Amino acid sequence: MNGRALGVDPGTKRIGLALSDPLGVTAQPIGHLDCVGSRRDLDNIADRAREHDVRTVVIGLPLTLAGEEGPASAAARRIAEGLERRLPGVRIELWDERLTTAQAERTMIDGMQRRAKRRKKIDSLAATLILQSWLDARAYERTESD
Repeated sequence: MNGRALGVDPGTKRIGLALSDPLGVTAQPIGHLDCVGSRRDLDNIADRAREHDVRTVVIGLPLTLAGEEGPASAAARRIAEGLERRLPGVRIELWDERLTTAQAERTMIDGMQRRAKRRKKIDSLAATLILQSWLDARAYERTESD
């Protein structure tokens, strides 16, 4: 992967964001966006992608434990379609995000984070987990093809 990747954890109240380093090895949380309406949310995500010269946007695709898509998956697909129109030349990928929010919550509880602080940070941590798992899968694919 060349260039940075932006991880997106879509939600109904907040959209978590994470950014990779330029080499595509690690993901770091970069905060969240408050949901203000579909078009403006898409514009805000696209602005962040442009601001960081992102080459790939990785959007969490919420699947059921059985691996099936539900209503939240349709929302993630709409975000992907909207970003494809707003970010020509940027690769948009959907990535299985099953259990990332629960994993983020457990991580923060283990770190003794208070509930109010967890609420503010959980979305960007979930986006970081989504992006890091995508980065790790890409690294594994590269080593397997060598």
